Amino acid sequence: MKENDIAPTRDDYPHLSTITTRWMDNDVYGHVNNVLYYSFFDTVIAEYLVLEGGFEFATADVIGLAVESGCRFRASLAFPQAVQAGLRVAHLGNSSVRYEVGIFAGSDHQACADGYFVHVFVARATNKPSPIPAHIRTALERLKRP
Repeated sequence: MKENDIAPTRDDYPHLSTITTRWMDNDVYGHVNNVLYYSFFDTVIAEYLVLEGGFEFATADVIGLAVESGCRFRASLAFPQAVQAGLRVAHLGNSSVRYEVGIFAGSDHQACADGYFVHVFVARATNKPSPIPAHIRTALERLKRP
């Protein structure tokens, strides 16, 4: 982490979703294991695509594949903390989207972790890049950063 790297705040994200930690999320060090943060990223994105974008993951002809992700860990989480995941869109292309996600512990204003996740939308039948479907694009437009 850079010296002047300031954690994002809840206000930086137009969408927030609550995720419950589970007993099994804690590792031998007594905190939520780092791999779970990527699961939090995946959960908030999938939930948004389904609920706000009308994405039908089991039957859609065009699907999003994860091609890149990254996370900065700033503070630990531990079961049984309530977690909120903030979601915004940093880049929206023809067939790809870069999401930015902030993870917040309880009522903390600053993120305890933040990162990004990139989807490339492809035709399910061919795995070739395909334009983002209009109904999903409309939902993603609402999350674009200023």
